[in-house]
Amino acid sequence: MSRAHLAVVGGGQLARMMQQPAIALSLRIRLLAEGPDVSAAQVVADSIVGDHTVLADLERVAEGVTVVTFDHEHVPPEHLRALEAAGHAPRPGPHALLFAQDKGEMRTRLTALGAPCPRWAVVETTQDVVDFGLPAVVKTTRGGYDGKGVWVVREPADAAALFDDGALAPGVRLIAEELVDFRRELSAQVARTPGGEVEVYPVVESRQADGVCAEVVAPAPDLAPDLAAQAASLAEQVATELDVVGMLAVELFETTDGRILVNELAMRPHNTGHWSIDGAVTSQFENHLRAVMDLPLGPSTPLAPWSVMVNVLGGTVTDLEAQLPIALAAVPHAKVHLYGKSVKPGRKVGHVTVVGADLDTVLADARRAAAILTDG
Repeated sequence: MSRAHLAVVGGGQLARMMQQPAIALSLRIRLLAEGPDVSAAQVVADSIVGDHTVLADLERVAEGVTVVTFDHEHVPPEHLRALEAAGHAPRPGPHALLFAQDKGEMRTRLTALGAPCPRWAVVETTQDVVDFGLPAVVKTTRGGYDGKGVWVVREPADAAALFDDGALAPGVRLIAEELVDFRRELSAQVARTPGGEVEVYPVVESRQADGVCAEVVAPAPDLAPDLAAQAASLAEQVATELDVVGMLAVELFETTDGRILVNELAMRPHNTGHWSIDGAVTSQFENHLRAVMDLPLGPSTPLAPWSVMVNVLGGTVTDLEAQLPIALAAVPHAKVHLYGKSVKPGRKVGHVTVVGADLDTVLADARRAAAILTDG
């Protein structure tokens, strides 16, 4: 087995986008991929096909490597502890990653820290949800993402459809949260090293479509300076108190009455930070690698007044490579990132970033390039 500096578990586009800064930093990645041709395996030569839920596969990818990091948060905590016991350094560690894996644990810990959160409770029956108060948002504590495992419950019958009609797999735990009256969604990202060095990125606005991030504007337009400072400080506090190593994204609601509330945590590079590849001095992917390898962090300073990232979600275009020259001819200054994934409706298959001095122009150009790649 070839010598590697770090192991990356998961072969999605986040691992794929770690490879370019790894090349620049002369870091060799060994990848645990779900299949031989998944997104990251196409660009990382040292790839092992395996299952992140199988300890033996994790041990194979970590052989001879100290640092282990992740494309997702789904590795079982007991396997991470076993890697630690064998002398490896999962970053983030199982003590931190738990709070990104389990929303119940996250809410309990954030509440103890005094972080602003929606009102919430663990629920086990239809009556629990009704007693919590309707309308409410009901979430699985584990495994949900991009709108999956999340339900808006407005009537008792909606809750009954979850609990009483066999919609839930055995052992699934749920929490209820208040249905927040929010103006928009924000994201505050921070990189943190094992020694506690922190680099905070500008707070961005994340715009959703059908529960999936559609576009990101950096920095968040018209965000009050005190709220921006509060969001950045909150991200730094959470990273420090939870001992996160690597990138942390704190997804937030900006409420209609001028507050911020924590929605979710992600302890890895995050969709809301893709703009930084082309819009910041140091991308989230480079700083994630710097952080987990305990290298000095790079500045997150924006390269232009505005950066807009628009996701390319699977649409009517099925041959992205054939469509690419059309998009680049239409918007030559757009930075297009394709993930090497087959097109399925609504699937994240790439993103487009445009930077510049005028927000309306940047937004229109990014949307135009993404639309050409999505629907022609």
